Amino acid sequence: MTQNDTTTERVAIVTGGSRGIGRETATRLGRDGYAVVINYAGNQAEAEEAVKEVEQAGGRAIAIRADVADETAVASLFDQTEEAFGGVDVIVHAAGIMPLAPLVDLDLAVFDSVVRTNLRGTFVVDQQAARRLRNGGSIINISSSLTKLARPNYSAYAATKGGVEAITLILARELRGRDITVNAVAPGPTATALFFEGKPQELIDRIAAEPPLERLGQPEDISEIVAFLAGPARWINGQVIYANGGSAA
Repeated sequence: MTQNDTTTERVAIVTGGSRGIGRETATRLGRDGYAVVINYAGNQAEAEEAVKEVEQAGGRAIAIRADVADETAVASLFDQTEEAFGGVDVIVHAAGIMPLAPLVDLDLAVFDSVVRTNLRGTFVVDQQAARRLRNGGSIINISSSLTKLARPNYSAYAATKGGVEAITLILARELRGRDITVNAVAPGPTATALFFEGKPQELIDRIAAEPPLERLGQPEDISEIVAFLAGPARWINGQVIYANGGSAA
C-alpha cells in the first residue's frame, strides 16, 4: 500500500496507548480514519476507555496487552493486529517509564527497569515494525527533549531516550528502498500523569514558565505532530523533532 492508496484502511499500533501522549495520539489517528490498536501494559480499563475514544472519533479500535520489551509478546501484538485489520502501516511507540532520582542515588534495579522498558522496548518494537510494516508506512518513536535539556534527576530516563534517538536515525537508513519513514518526536514537559507524578506545584509552575510560550505542552500538541509524520509527511525521514515550545537546550 502507498500513501496515495485510498481504498485500503490504514492501520496503526500505538504502544502505551491507554494514557497520556499515546492515548491522545490514538484518538487523533482515529479522527483521521485509522484502525488503531491500543497496546497497554496492565490497565485494561484505561485501554478500553481509549478504545471508546478512538471509536467516538471515527476510527475502529481494539486493545491488546503486551510487554513492549518481550519479543514474543510484541510479535503476538503484530500477529493479532494483522488478524484483526489485515496489516500494519504505522507504529507509534509511546510506551515508557520515568522514575526520577539523582544518578548517585538511583537503585540499579530501577535503572535496569528503565533500560528494559524504554530502550530494549524501542529496539524490540522497531524490529518487528521493520519486518512487518507495509510500504508507505511510518515508524514514530517518542523520545524526549530531556536529551538536550539535561535536567537533574533524569539521567536514566534521558540516557534511554538518547538511545531511542540513535535507533531511530540508524533504522531510517537501514530501511533504504522500503518506502518506510522512521522519525522520533521529542516532547518537552507535557501535561500528562507521567509528568505530574511526584512533582510539587512550585516545580510544575517553574517548568511551565520556561518556554517562551509560558505553558506546558498538551498531549494534543504532540499528537498533531505524530499524525503529520504518520500521514502526509513522506519527505521527513530520519529526523528527531523537538516539540517543546521553544525551551532552550
